[in-house]
Amino acid sequence: MASTEKKYWFPAKRSGWGWGLPTAWQGWLVCVIYFALVLAGAGAVLPRHGALCFFAYTGALTLLLVVICMVKGERLPWLRGNK
Repeated sequence: MASTEKKYWFPAKRSGWGWGLPTAWQGWLVCVIYFALVLAGAGAVLPRHGALCFFAYTGALTLLLVVICMVKGERLPWLRGNK
């Protein structure tokens, strides 16, 4: 029998903002790729283009991570209308 419950990659934190640690291998993979790209940028973008470009690069990666968490993660309580 198939489960109708949605499997989230990232659970919503019960207190505070955002999502907790991943609960699925896909979520862990996203986190590993994110950190690998930040480290790669520190080695490639930072020395060649400076801190401002690295800040923009890291900001873009972080924005992408948040979008993935919003799409594949549990809906946050403050977005559900729950208090």
